[in-house]
Amino acid sequence: MLRAKLFAVPFLALSAATLALPAHAYGDDAAAAADAMEDSWTIVQNAASSPEHRIFAQAVTAAGLAETLGGEGPFTVFAPTDAAFAAVPQPMTDYLMNPANQWALEQVLTYHVVPGAVTAEDLYSKIEAGGGSATLTTVEGEALTFTEVQGNIKVDGTQGSSGYVTRADLDQANGVIHVLNGVLIPTLTPPAAEPAEPAADAPAAESETAG
Repeated sequence: MLRAKLFAVPFLALSAATLALPAHAYGDDAAAAADAMEDSWTIVQNAASSPEHRIFAQAVTAAGLAETLGGEGPFTVFAPTDAAFAAVPQPMTDYLMNPANQWALEQVLTYHVVPGAVTAEDLYSKIEAGGGSATLTTVEGEALTFTEVQGNIKVDGTQGSSGYVTRADLDQANGVIHVLNGVLIPTLTPPAAEPAEPAADAPAAESETAG
């Protein structure tokens, strides 16, 4: 537990000032992404075809999630654009894309995925019912918080990360995509170390003899 808390500190420092992007509903990037998607394709197929989600698509493959997000679902994905990923500090990007840290990239991506098909109307209703905010538990296991800001849906993650939905309700064969202009960062937790296997030629422990 202590290790996980210490590990999160650099990500907090890097993300808080850079990932909270201003709202600009239905920007050019969101429109380009919507135009490139087909509702008969899966989330993975549409992300790969979107000119604004090249990094997201590459990250899904690198994290080993292509088969999962290409499966039956349904899933709701808050998909960051390339511009959103470009705002992430380079050291963090390099860390996440390092194959040795696939576990961290998987946690970041699954933090953008909610089980089921959740529409913008659903989110607005949940926000209203929650007195101004709503939370949904992600596939990663932690919650995202949703609020309405000047008519736009704002999504807040941990460590100061946030983004706005700039295009909602892009229907997929296995769910729905909402285009997001920020990258959400969970509390990254390194996987537990596997217990070391004893060496094959290690001597057996000597049995105690009766005194």
